[in-house]
Amino acid sequence: MQQKVLKVQPSDNVIVALVDLKAGEVITFEGKDYTIKIDMPAKHKFAQVDFEKGDSIFMYGVLVGKAQQKIEKGEWITVFNVKHAANDFKVGERKTNWDIPNVSDFEERTFLGYHRADGSVGTANYWIVLPLVFCENKNLEIMKSALVEDLGYGKKQKYQKHTQALISLHKAGKSVEEILSADFETSEADEHEKLFKNVDGVKFLSHDMGCGGTRQDAQALCGLLAGYITHPNVAGATVLSLGCQNAQYSMLQEELDKRGGAGKPVFFLEQQQLGTEEALVSSAIKQTFVGLIEANKIERKPAGLDKLIIGLECGGSDGFSGISANPAIGYTSDLLVALGGTVILAEFPELCGVEQELSDRCVEVESAERFSYLMKTYNDKAVAAGSGFDMNPSPGNIKDGLITDAIKSAGAAKKGGTSPVVAVLDYPEKVTKKGLNLLCTPGNDVESTTAEVGSGANIVLFTTGLGTPTGNPIAPVIKLASNTKLAQKMSDIIDINTGSITEGTETIEEAGRRILDFVIEAASGKQVVKSVQNQQDDFIPWKRGVSL
Repeated sequence: MQQKVLKVQPSDNVIVALVDLKAGEVITFEGKDYTIKIDMPAKHKFAQVDFEKGDSIFMYGVLVGKAQQKIEKGEWITVFNVKHAANDFKVGERKTNWDIPNVSDFEERTFLGYHRADGSVGTANYWIVLPLVFCENKNLEIMKSALVEDLGYGKKQKYQKHTQALISLHKAGKSVEEILSADFETSEADEHEKLFKNVDGVKFLSHDMGCGGTRQDAQALCGLLAGYITHPNVAGATVLSLGCQNAQYSMLQEELDKRGGAGKPVFFLEQQQLGTEEALVSSAIKQTFVGLIEANKIERKPAGLDKLIIGLECGGSDGFSGISANPAIGYTSDLLVALGGTVILAEFPELCGVEQELSDRCVEVESAERFSYLMKTYNDKAVAAGSGFDMNPSPGNIKDGLITDAIKSAGAAKKGGTSPVVAVLDYPEKVTKKGLNLLCTPGNDVESTTAEVGSGANIVLFTTGLGTPTGNPIAPVIKLASNTKLAQKMSDIIDINTGSITEGTETIEEAGRRILDFVIEAASGKQVVKSVQNQQDDFIPWKRGVSL
Protein backbone atom coordinates (compact mmCIF):
# COMPACT_ATOMS: atom_id res chain seq x y z
CA MET A 1 0.00 0.00 0.00
CA GLN A 2 1.42 3.39 -1.01
CA GLN A 3 2.43 5.72 1.78
CA LYS A 4 0.17 8.79 1.84
CA VAL A 5 2.58 11.40 3.21
CA LEU A 6 6.24 12.00 3.97
CA LYS A 7 8.55 14.52 5.57
CA VAL A 8 11.70 15.27 3.58
CA GLN A 9 13.98 16.14 6.53
CA PRO A 10 13.46 15.52 10.26
CA SER A 11 13.83 19.26 10.98
CA ASP A 12 11.02 20.19 8.55
CA ASN A 13 7.71 21.48 9.96
CA VAL A 14 5.58 20.74 6.89
CA ILE A 15 4.44 17.35 5.57
CA VAL A 16 4.13 16.44 1.88
CA ALA A 17 1.00 14.78 0.49
CA LEU A 18 1.93 11.89 -1.81
CA VAL A 19 -1.72 11.35 -2.78
CA ASP A 20 -4.84 13.54 -2.86
CA LEU A 21 -6.14 14.10 0.67
CA LYS A 22 -9.75 14.77 1.62
CA ALA A 23 -11.13 17.31 4.08
CA GLY A 24 -11.70 15.65 7.48
CA GLU A 25 -9.34 12.78 6.67
CA VAL A 26 -7.13 11.82 9.61
CA ILE A 27 -3.52 11.10 8.67
CA THR A 28 -1.33 9.25 11.13
CA PHE A 29 2.35 10.01 10.67
CA GLU A 30 5.22 9.22 13.03
CA GLY A 31 2.75 8.37 15.79
CA LYS A 32 0.75 11.61 15.54
CA ASP A 33 -2.66 12.30 13.99
CA TYR A 34 -3.31 15.17 11.58
CA THR A 35 -6.82 16.19 10.52
CA ILE A 36 -6.82 17.58 6.98
CA LYS A 37 -8.75 20.88 6.94
CA ILE A 38 -9.65 21.05 3.23
CA ASP A 39 -9.36 18.90 0.12
CA MET A 40 -5.68 19.01 -0.82
CA PRO A 41 -4.03 17.70 -4.00
CA ALA A 42 -0.97 15.48 -4.03
CA LYS A 43 2.42 17.26 -4.18
CA HIS A 44 1.30 20.01 -1.78
CA LYS A 45 2.13 20.40 1.91
CA PHE A 46 0.26 20.83 5.17
CA ALA A 47 1.35 22.30 8.50
CA GLN A 48 2.82 19.86 11.00
CA VAL A 49 2.32 22.35 13.84
CA ASP A 50 0.27 25.46 14.52
CA PHE A 51 1.92 28.54 12.99
CA GLU A 52 1.51 32.13 14.10
CA LYS A 53 1.99 35.03 11.70
CA GLY A 54 5.71 35.48 11.05
CA ASP A 55 6.69 31.93 11.99
CA SER A 56 9.32 30.23 9.87
CA ILE A 57 8.46 27.40 7.46
CA PHE A 58 11.15 24.76 6.95
CA MET A 59 11.43 22.12 4.19
CA TYR A 60 14.46 20.17 2.93
CA GLY A 61 16.03 21.28 6.21
CA VAL A 62 16.16 24.97 5.20
CA LEU A 63 14.02 28.10 5.59
CA VAL A 64 11.58 28.25 2.66
CA GLY A 65 8.93 30.73 3.79
CA LYS A 66 7.18 32.76 6.48
CA ALA A 67 3.60 32.36 7.66
CA GLN A 68 1.52 35.39 6.66
CA GLN A 69 -1.30 34.53 9.03
CA LYS A 70 -2.25 31.97 11.64
CA ILE A 71 -2.08 28.45 10.14
CA GLU A 72 -3.48 25.47 12.02
CA LYS A 73 -1.92 22.03 12.15
CA GLY A 74 -3.21 20.01 9.17
CA GLU A 75 -3.97 23.16 7.14
CA TRP A 76 -2.87 23.42 3.51
CA ILE A 77 0.26 25.57 2.94
CA THR A 78 -0.50 27.90 -0.01
CA VAL A 79 0.57 31.17 -1.65
CA PHE A 80 -2.21 32.83 0.33
CA ASN A 81 -0.84 32.02 3.78
CA VAL A 82 2.92 31.67 3.14
CA LYS A 83 5.43 34.00 1.47
CA HIS A 84 8.95 33.30 0.22
CA ALA A 85 11.77 33.64 2.73
CA ALA A 86 15.34 32.38 2.75
CA ASN A 87 18.32 32.62 5.07
CA ASP A 88 21.15 34.97 4.25
CA PHE A 89 24.52 33.44 3.48
CA LYS A 90 28.21 34.22 3.80
CA VAL A 91 31.51 32.58 2.98
CA GLY A 92 32.19 30.25 5.90
CA GLU A 93 34.18 27.10 6.67
CA ARG A 94 34.81 24.45 4.02
CA LYS A 95 32.56 21.40 4.40
CA THR A 96 33.72 19.11 1.63
CA ASN A 97 33.35 15.68 3.20
CA TRP A 98 30.78 13.51 1.44
CA ASP A 99 29.54 9.93 1.40
CA ILE A 100 31.24 8.51 -1.69
CA PRO A 101 28.90 5.91 -3.23
CA ASN A 102 30.01 2.39 -4.07
CA VAL A 103 30.89 2.42 -7.78
CA SER A 104 32.33 -1.08 -8.12
CA ASP A 105 29.52 -2.02 -10.55
CA PHE A 106 30.57 0.79 -12.89
CA GLU A 107 34.37 0.95 -12.58
CA GLU A 108 35.00 -1.24 -15.62
CA ARG A 109 32.15 0.16 -17.68
CA THR A 110 32.77 2.19 -20.83
CA PHE A 111 30.71 4.00 -23.44
CA LEU A 112 31.25 4.17 -27.19
CA GLY A 113 32.15 7.73 -28.09
CA TYR A 114 33.88 9.94 -30.65
CA HIS A 115 37.45 10.70 -29.56
CA ARG A 116 38.67 14.23 -30.34
CA ALA A 117 42.18 15.61 -30.75
CA ASP A 118 42.01 17.52 -27.44
CA GLY A 119 41.30 14.33 -25.46
CA SER A 120 37.58 14.93 -25.03
CA VAL A 121 35.03 12.33 -26.12
CA GLY A 122 31.70 13.04 -27.78
CA THR A 123 28.48 11.15 -27.27
CA ALA A 124 27.45 12.20 -30.80
CA ASN A 125 29.07 13.42 -34.02
CA TYR A 126 27.47 16.52 -35.55
CA TRP A 127 28.42 19.19 -38.05
CA ILE A 128 27.09 22.61 -37.04
CA VAL A 129 26.24 25.67 -39.13
CA LEU A 130 25.93 28.88 -37.16
CA PRO A 131 25.55 32.61 -37.82
CA LEU A 132 27.52 35.32 -36.09
CA VAL A 133 24.49 37.58 -36.51
CA PHE A 134 20.74 37.13 -36.94
CA CYS A 135 20.94 38.65 -40.44
CA GLU A 136 22.26 35.28 -41.64
CA ASN A 137 19.35 33.20 -40.31
CA LYS A 138 17.65 33.18 -43.72
CA ASN A 139 20.79 31.76 -45.33
CA LEU A 140 20.87 29.06 -42.67
CA GLU A 141 17.33 28.11 -43.62
CA ILE A 142 18.28 27.94 -47.29
CA MET A 143 21.21 25.67 -46.46
CA LYS A 144 19.03 23.52 -44.25
CA SER A 145 16.46 22.97 -46.98
CA ALA A 146 19.24 22.11 -49.43
CA LEU A 147 21.21 19.72 -47.20
CA VAL A 148 19.24 18.03 -44.47
CA GLU A 149 16.65 15.90 -46.24
CA ASP A 150 18.85 14.80 -49.15
CA LEU A 151 21.61 13.76 -46.75
CA GLY A 152 19.14 11.58 -44.87
CA TYR A 153 18.83 13.69 -41.70
CA GLY A 154 15.33 15.06 -42.22
CA LYS A 155 11.90 13.60 -41.68
CA LYS A 156 8.78 14.35 -43.66
CA GLN A 157 6.44 16.04 -41.25
CA LYS A 158 4.07 13.40 -39.87
CA TYR A 159 1.20 15.92 -39.74
CA GLN A 160 1.51 16.76 -43.43
CA LYS A 161 -1.31 14.36 -44.28
CA HIS A 162 -3.55 16.25 -41.84
CA THR A 163 -3.26 19.40 -43.92
CA GLN A 164 -3.92 17.48 -47.12
CA ALA A 165 -7.04 15.92 -45.60
CA LEU A 166 -8.28 19.32 -44.35
CA ILE A 167 -7.85 20.77 -47.83
CA SER A 168 -9.96 17.95 -49.26
CA LEU A 169 -12.71 18.53 -46.69
CA HIS A 170 -12.73 22.27 -47.39
CA LYS A 171 -12.93 21.74 -51.15
CA ALA A 172 -15.79 19.28 -50.59
CA GLY A 173 -17.77 22.06 -48.87
CA LYS A 174 -17.69 20.61 -45.35
CA SER A 175 -18.72 22.86 -42.46
CA VAL A 176 -16.38 24.23 -39.79
CA GLU A 177 -17.94 21.81 -37.30
CA GLU A 178 -17.28 18.84 -39.59
CA ILE A 179 -13.69 19.95 -40.13
CA LEU A 180 -13.04 20.35 -36.39
CA SER A 181 -14.55 16.95 -35.60
CA ALA A 182 -12.61 15.13 -38.34
CA ASP A 183 -10.40 12.32 -37.07
CA PHE A 184 -7.12 11.76 -38.92
CA GLU A 185 -4.57 9.04 -38.47
CA THR A 186 -1.10 10.36 -37.66
CA SER A 187 1.50 8.29 -39.46
CA GLU A 188 5.11 8.12 -38.35
CA ALA A 189 7.49 10.45 -40.11
CA ASP A 190 9.34 8.98 -43.08
CA GLU A 191 13.07 8.57 -42.56
CA HIS A 192 15.68 8.66 -45.31
CA GLU A 193 18.84 6.60 -45.47
CA LYS A 194 21.85 8.57 -44.24
CA LEU A 195 24.65 9.20 -46.72
CA PHE A 196 27.23 9.66 -43.94
CA LYS A 197 26.72 6.77 -41.50
CA ASN A 198 29.02 8.10 -38.78
CA VAL A 199 27.61 11.64 -38.76
CA ASP A 200 24.51 12.12 -36.61
CA GLY A 201 23.35 15.23 -38.42
CA VAL A 202 23.89 18.75 -39.64
CA LYS A 203 22.50 21.23 -37.11
CA PHE A 204 21.68 24.89 -37.71
CA LEU A 205 22.03 27.14 -34.65
CA SER A 206 19.98 30.22 -35.56
CA HIS A 207 19.56 32.99 -32.98
CA ASP A 208 18.52 36.65 -32.67
CA MET A 209 21.80 38.15 -31.46
CA GLY A 210 25.15 39.38 -32.82
CA CYS A 211 24.34 43.05 -33.42
CA GLY A 212 22.20 45.85 -32.03
CA GLY A 213 22.80 44.83 -28.42
CA THR A 214 25.73 45.59 -26.14
CA ARG A 215 29.30 44.61 -26.98
CA GLN A 216 29.19 42.44 -23.85
CA ASP A 217 26.28 40.51 -25.36
CA ALA A 218 28.28 40.03 -28.57
CA GLN A 219 31.28 38.76 -26.59
CA ALA A 220 29.12 36.34 -24.60
CA LEU A 221 27.50 35.11 -27.82
CA CYS A 222 30.92 34.43 -29.35
CA GLY A 223 31.92 32.61 -26.19
CA LEU A 224 28.84 30.40 -26.40
CA LEU A 225 29.36 29.71 -30.12
CA ALA A 226 33.01 28.88 -29.45
CA GLY A 227 31.80 26.43 -26.81
CA TYR A 228 29.67 24.69 -29.43
CA ILE A 229 32.44 24.65 -32.04
CA THR A 230 34.94 23.13 -29.58
CA HIS A 231 32.33 20.76 -28.12
CA PRO A 232 33.24 17.04 -28.16
CA ASN A 233 29.95 16.23 -29.92
CA VAL A 234 30.93 18.46 -32.86
CA ALA A 235 33.18 17.37 -35.76
CA GLY A 236 33.38 20.80 -37.41
CA ALA A 237 31.53 24.02 -38.15
CA THR A 238 30.48 26.37 -40.92
CA VAL A 239 30.24 29.99 -39.72
CA LEU A 240 28.27 32.62 -41.66
CA SER A 241 28.87 36.32 -41.14
CA LEU A 242 27.32 39.43 -42.66
CA GLY A 243 30.46 41.47 -42.01
CA CYS A 244 29.49 44.69 -40.22
CA GLN A 245 28.00 43.26 -37.00
CA ASN A 246 29.31 43.57 -33.43
CA ALA A 247 30.10 39.84 -33.21
CA GLN A 248 33.14 39.80 -35.46
CA TYR A 249 35.03 36.67 -36.47
CA SER A 250 38.09 38.03 -34.61
CA MET A 251 35.98 38.02 -31.44
CA LEU A 252 34.95 34.42 -32.10
CA GLN A 253 38.59 33.45 -32.71
CA GLU A 254 39.54 35.09 -29.42
CA GLU A 255 36.96 32.93 -27.62
CA LEU A 256 38.14 29.81 -29.48
CA ASP A 257 41.69 30.53 -28.32
CA LYS A 258 40.47 30.77 -24.71
CA ARG A 259 39.21 27.20 -25.11
CA GLY A 260 42.42 25.86 -26.64
CA GLY A 261 41.53 26.52 -30.27
CA ALA A 262 39.02 24.76 -32.47
CA GLY A 263 41.14 21.69 -33.18
CA LYS A 264 38.77 20.80 -36.00
CA PRO A 265 37.67 22.21 -39.39
CA VAL A 266 35.93 25.61 -39.19
CA PHE A 267 34.82 27.25 -42.45
CA PHE A 268 34.17 31.01 -42.25
CA LEU A 269 32.20 32.86 -44.94
CA GLU A 270 31.32 36.56 -45.01
CA GLN A 271 28.41 37.74 -47.17
CA GLN A 272 29.54 41.34 -47.65
CA GLN A 273 32.87 40.03 -48.92
CA LEU A 274 31.51 37.31 -51.20
CA GLY A 275 28.67 39.41 -52.58
CA THR A 276 25.50 37.61 -53.63
CA GLU A 277 23.43 35.20 -51.59
CA GLU A 278 24.16 32.54 -54.20
CA ALA A 279 27.91 32.99 -53.86
CA LEU A 280 27.70 32.70 -50.09
CA VAL A 281 25.27 29.78 -49.84
CA SER A 282 26.73 27.68 -52.66
CA SER A 283 30.22 28.02 -51.18
CA ALA A 284 28.94 27.22 -47.70
CA ILE A 285 27.14 24.10 -48.94
CA LYS A 286 30.22 22.84 -50.79
CA GLN A 287 32.54 23.36 -47.82
CA THR A 288 30.06 21.80 -45.41
CA PHE A 289 29.74 18.75 -47.67
CA VAL A 290 33.53 18.36 -47.78
CA GLY A 291 33.60 18.68 -43.98
CA LEU A 292 31.02 15.92 -43.68
CA ILE A 293 33.18 13.60 -45.77
CA GLU A 294 35.98 14.03 -43.22
CA ALA A 295 33.65 13.80 -40.21
CA ASN A 296 32.31 10.51 -41.49
CA LYS A 297 35.78 8.95 -41.10
CA ILE A 298 35.46 9.12 -37.30
CA GLU A 299 33.95 6.05 -35.59
CA ARG A 300 32.77 5.31 -32.07
CA LYS A 301 35.37 3.74 -29.78
CA PRO A 302 35.33 2.75 -26.09
CA ALA A 303 35.91 5.50 -23.53
CA GLY A 304 35.94 5.58 -19.75
CA LEU A 305 32.99 7.06 -17.87
CA ASP A 306 35.34 9.79 -16.65
CA LYS A 307 34.91 11.32 -20.13
CA LEU A 308 31.21 11.96 -19.50
CA ILE A 309 30.16 15.54 -18.71
CA ILE A 310 26.54 15.63 -17.58
CA GLY A 311 24.46 18.80 -17.49
CA LEU A 312 21.78 18.82 -14.80
CA GLU A 313 18.54 20.58 -15.67
CA CYS A 314 14.90 20.79 -14.57
CA GLY A 315 11.87 22.38 -16.17
CA GLY A 316 8.14 22.28 -15.63
CA SER A 317 8.88 21.17 -12.07
CA ASP A 318 6.24 19.96 -9.63
CA GLY A 319 6.01 19.17 -5.93
CA PHE A 320 7.53 15.73 -6.49
CA SER A 321 10.56 16.91 -8.50
CA GLY A 322 12.65 17.57 -5.39
CA ILE A 323 11.58 14.27 -3.84
CA SER A 324 11.98 11.81 -6.71
CA ALA A 325 13.61 12.88 -10.00
CA ASN A 326 16.04 15.52 -8.70
CA PRO A 327 17.57 13.49 -5.84
CA ALA A 328 17.69 10.48 -8.18
CA ILE A 329 19.90 12.29 -10.70
CA GLY A 330 21.73 13.78 -7.73
CA TYR A 331 22.76 10.24 -6.82
CA THR A 332 23.69 9.65 -10.46
CA SER A 333 25.83 12.80 -10.20
CA ASP A 334 27.61 11.43 -7.14
CA LEU A 335 28.24 8.13 -8.92
CA LEU A 336 29.77 9.91 -11.90
CA VAL A 337 31.94 12.20 -9.76
CA ALA A 338 33.18 9.15 -7.85
CA LEU A 339 34.11 7.62 -11.22
CA GLY A 340 36.15 10.68 -12.17
CA GLY A 341 33.50 12.29 -14.37
CA THR A 342 32.03 15.79 -14.47
CA VAL A 343 28.61 17.30 -13.72
CA ILE A 344 27.26 20.83 -14.17
CA LEU A 345 24.62 22.33 -11.87
CA ALA A 346 23.22 25.61 -13.23
CA GLU A 347 20.04 27.75 -12.90
CA PHE A 348 21.26 30.18 -10.23
CA PRO A 349 17.81 31.72 -9.53
CA GLU A 350 16.81 28.20 -8.47
CA LEU A 351 19.56 27.92 -5.87
CA CYS A 352 18.02 30.65 -3.71
CA GLY A 353 17.89 29.50 -0.07
CA VAL A 354 20.56 26.81 -0.40
CA GLU A 355 23.47 29.17 -1.09
CA GLN A 356 25.10 28.50 2.28
CA GLU A 357 25.28 24.74 1.75
CA LEU A 358 26.68 25.08 -1.78
CA SER A 359 29.12 27.81 -0.73
CA ASP A 360 30.39 25.63 2.12
CA ARG A 361 30.85 22.72 -0.31
CA CYS A 362 33.23 24.71 -2.52
CA VAL A 363 36.71 23.22 -2.31
CA GLU A 364 38.38 26.64 -2.63
CA VAL A 365 37.45 29.81 -0.76
CA GLU A 366 37.82 31.76 -4.01
CA SER A 367 35.07 29.62 -5.58
CA ALA A 368 32.79 30.25 -2.60
CA GLU A 369 33.39 33.98 -2.90
CA ARG A 370 32.69 33.93 -6.62
CA PHE A 371 29.46 31.98 -6.08
CA SER A 372 28.35 34.48 -3.44
CA TYR A 373 29.15 37.41 -5.75
CA LEU A 374 27.32 35.93 -8.75
CA MET A 375 24.22 35.05 -6.73
CA LYS A 376 23.96 38.46 -5.05
CA THR A 377 24.62 40.55 -8.16
CA TYR A 378 22.18 38.43 -10.20
CA ASN A 379 19.42 38.89 -7.61
CA ASP A 380 20.19 42.61 -7.28
CA LYS A 381 19.76 43.04 -11.06
CA ALA A 382 16.44 41.21 -10.87
CA VAL A 383 15.26 43.43 -8.01
CA ALA A 384 16.36 46.56 -9.89
CA ALA A 385 14.20 45.42 -12.81
CA GLY A 386 11.18 45.11 -10.52
CA SER A 387 11.48 41.37 -10.02
CA GLY A 388 13.67 39.12 -7.85
CA PHE A 389 14.41 35.45 -7.26
CA ASP A 390 11.23 35.22 -5.16
CA MET A 391 9.23 35.68 -8.40
CA ASN A 392 10.86 32.67 -10.09
CA PRO A 393 8.14 30.00 -9.60
CA SER A 394 5.86 29.80 -12.65
CA PRO A 395 2.06 29.40 -12.43
CA GLY A 396 2.55 25.72 -13.25
CA ASN A 397 5.09 25.33 -10.44
CA ILE A 398 2.76 26.96 -7.93
CA LYS A 399 -0.25 24.92 -9.02
CA ASP A 400 1.71 21.73 -8.41
CA GLY A 401 3.11 22.59 -5.00
CA LEU A 402 6.17 24.81 -5.47
CA ILE A 403 4.70 27.87 -3.81
CA THR A 404 7.93 29.74 -2.96
CA ASP A 405 11.25 30.06 -4.76
CA ALA A 406 13.04 28.61 -1.74
CA ILE A 407 10.91 25.43 -1.88
CA LYS A 408 11.57 25.17 -5.60
CA SER A 409 15.28 25.89 -5.14
CA ALA A 410 15.84 23.48 -2.28
CA GLY A 411 14.36 20.70 -4.40
CA ALA A 412 16.20 21.80 -7.57
CA ALA A 413 19.58 21.78 -5.80
CA LYS A 414 19.15 18.06 -5.11
CA LYS A 415 20.25 17.50 -8.73
CA GLY A 416 23.80 18.31 -7.65
CA GLY A 417 24.10 15.42 -5.21
CA THR A 418 26.46 15.78 -2.25
CA SER A 419 29.98 15.95 -3.74
CA PRO A 420 32.28 18.96 -3.27
CA VAL A 421 32.07 21.91 -5.67
CA VAL A 422 35.33 22.01 -7.65
CA ALA A 423 34.65 25.20 -9.64
CA VAL A 424 32.19 28.09 -10.05
CA LEU A 425 31.79 29.31 -13.62
CA ASP A 426 30.21 32.40 -15.10
CA TYR A 427 28.36 32.11 -18.42
CA PRO A 428 29.64 31.13 -20.99
CA GLU A 429 32.85 29.70 -19.47
CA LYS A 430 34.03 26.19 -20.35
CA VAL A 431 34.28 23.38 -17.80
CA THR A 432 37.92 22.43 -17.17
CA LYS A 433 37.80 20.60 -13.82
CA LYS A 434 36.38 17.14 -13.19
CA GLY A 435 33.75 16.92 -10.46
CA LEU A 436 30.76 19.12 -9.58
CA ASN A 437 30.80 22.53 -11.31
CA LEU A 438 28.36 25.40 -10.67
CA LEU A 439 27.50 27.43 -13.79
CA CYS A 440 25.70 30.78 -13.61
CA THR A 441 22.66 30.62 -15.92
CA PRO A 442 19.01 31.64 -15.77
CA GLY A 443 16.34 29.21 -14.63
CA ASN A 444 14.81 29.38 -18.11
CA ASP A 445 14.91 25.80 -19.41
CA VAL A 446 16.25 26.42 -22.91
CA GLU A 447 18.68 29.21 -22.02
CA SER A 448 20.15 27.08 -19.25
CA THR A 449 20.35 23.87 -21.29
CA THR A 450 21.94 25.83 -24.14
CA ALA A 451 24.52 27.21 -21.71
CA GLU A 452 25.36 23.87 -20.08
CA VAL A 453 26.05 22.29 -23.45
CA GLY A 454 28.09 25.32 -24.47
CA SER A 455 30.21 24.78 -21.36
CA GLY A 456 30.91 21.20 -22.41
CA ALA A 457 28.06 18.93 -21.28
CA ASN A 458 28.02 16.02 -23.72
CA ILE A 459 24.74 14.71 -22.31
CA VAL A 460 21.98 16.35 -20.23
CA LEU A 461 19.68 14.91 -17.56
CA PHE A 462 16.46 16.96 -17.52
CA THR A 463 13.81 16.37 -14.86
CA THR A 464 10.20 17.48 -15.21
CA GLY A 465 7.00 17.09 -13.24
CA LEU A 466 4.60 18.82 -15.60
CA GLY A 467 6.18 17.84 -18.94
CA THR A 468 8.39 19.95 -21.19
CA PRO A 469 9.82 18.96 -24.59
CA THR A 470 13.11 20.87 -24.37
CA GLY A 471 16.06 19.43 -26.29
CA ASN A 472 19.38 20.56 -27.74
CA PRO A 473 20.86 20.49 -31.26
CA ILE A 474 24.03 18.55 -30.40
CA ALA A 475 23.64 16.86 -26.99
CA PRO A 476 21.13 14.14 -26.03
CA VAL A 477 18.70 15.55 -23.45
CA ILE A 478 17.30 12.71 -21.35
CA LYS A 479 13.88 13.49 -19.88
CA LEU A 480 12.97 12.13 -16.45
CA ALA A 481 9.42 12.29 -15.11
CA SER A 482 8.97 12.94 -11.39
CA ASN A 483 5.68 11.02 -11.38
CA THR A 484 4.19 8.03 -13.16
CA LYS A 485 1.09 9.89 -14.33
CA LEU A 486 3.25 12.25 -16.40
CA ALA A 487 5.41 9.42 -17.75
CA GLN A 488 2.29 7.70 -19.07
CA LYS A 489 0.50 10.83 -20.28
CA MET A 490 3.47 12.29 -22.19
CA SER A 491 5.32 9.13 -23.14
CA ASP A 492 6.42 10.70 -26.43
CA ILE A 493 8.87 13.02 -24.61
CA ILE A 494 9.72 11.07 -21.42
CA ASP A 495 12.65 8.63 -21.33
CA ILE A 496 12.73 7.60 -17.66
CA ASN A 497 10.07 7.44 -14.95
CA THR A 498 11.13 8.11 -11.34
CA GLY A 499 7.57 8.03 -9.97
CA SER A 500 8.54 4.67 -8.50
CA ILE A 501 10.31 6.57 -5.69
CA THR A 502 7.20 8.31 -4.31
CA GLU A 503 5.24 5.11 -4.91
CA GLY A 504 7.64 3.27 -2.64
CA THR A 505 8.75 0.63 -5.16
CA GLU A 506 12.29 1.95 -5.68
CA THR A 507 14.86 3.84 -3.61
CA ILE A 508 16.62 7.00 -4.72
CA GLU A 509 19.88 5.05 -4.93
CA GLU A 510 18.34 2.30 -7.08
CA ALA A 511 16.87 4.90 -9.43
CA GLY A 512 20.19 6.75 -9.62
CA ARG A 513 22.00 3.59 -10.71
CA ARG A 514 19.28 2.81 -13.25
CA ILE A 515 19.66 6.31 -14.67
CA LEU A 516 23.43 5.91 -15.07
CA ASP A 517 22.86 2.65 -16.96
CA PHE A 518 20.56 4.55 -19.33
CA VAL A 519 23.10 7.38 -19.70
CA ILE A 520 25.78 4.90 -20.79
CA GLU A 521 23.47 3.44 -23.44
CA ALA A 522 22.49 6.91 -24.69
CA ALA A 523 26.10 8.11 -24.70
CA SER A 524 27.01 5.07 -26.83
CA GLY A 525 24.29 5.81 -29.39
CA LYS A 526 22.54 2.56 -28.55
CA GLN A 527 19.57 4.34 -26.98
CA VAL A 528 18.16 7.23 -29.03
CA VAL A 529 16.49 9.53 -26.52
CA LYS A 530 13.09 11.09 -27.17
CA SER A 531 14.38 14.65 -27.65
CA VAL A 532 16.65 13.39 -30.44
CA GLN A 533 13.90 11.26 -31.97
CA ASN A 534 11.63 14.32 -31.99
CA GLN A 535 14.38 16.57 -33.40
CA GLN A 536 13.84 18.97 -30.50
CA ASP A 537 16.74 21.30 -31.33
CA ASP A 538 16.20 24.18 -28.90
CA PHE A 539 18.95 26.82 -28.85
CA ILE A 540 18.61 30.20 -27.10
CA PRO A 541 21.69 32.22 -26.09
CA TRP A 542 21.34 34.17 -22.85
CA LYS A 543 21.38 37.95 -23.05
CA ARG A 544 22.91 39.01 -19.77
CA GLY A 545 19.84 40.97 -18.75
CA VAL A 546 17.39 39.65 -16.17
CA SER A 547 16.00 36.24 -17.04
CA LEU A 548 14.64 34.04 -14.29
